Amino acid sequence: MTGAEIKSIRAGRANLSESFARIKDGEVFLFNAHINPWMGSQKFSNERRQRKLLLHKKQILAWQGKMAGGNLTLVPLSIYIKGNLAKVELCLAKTKAKFDKRASLKKQTINRDIERELKARD
Repeated sequence: MTGAEIKSIRAGRANLSESFARIKDGEVFLFNAHINPWMGSQKFSNERRQRKLLLHKKQILAWQGKMAGGNLTLVPLSIYIKGNLAKVELCLAKTKAKFDKRASLKKQTINRDIERELKARD
């Protein structure tokens, strides 16, 4: 990470809502993490670029073995500063099956329609 990104994280201007991590060639990368540009920096190029995470080799191999067996993905829970380092808390999570996604989308549309009807009545 660059210095401007660290300053933004310290200021609490990082969002991990749609982000995920992947293991690529024995290295862990964080994708889709949104870190707002620091106001004083001119060199901030891409807010959602992939960022390399530093982990112990044993931890990477353990996660890689678990992820190879099933529908698991690495999800960042939080990002925080400890000393001079920015740390990302990762966990293994099961991915949703296709029918689960359809069910949750259907539920969202039904709730949205109900809200619309209630607004129209008022």
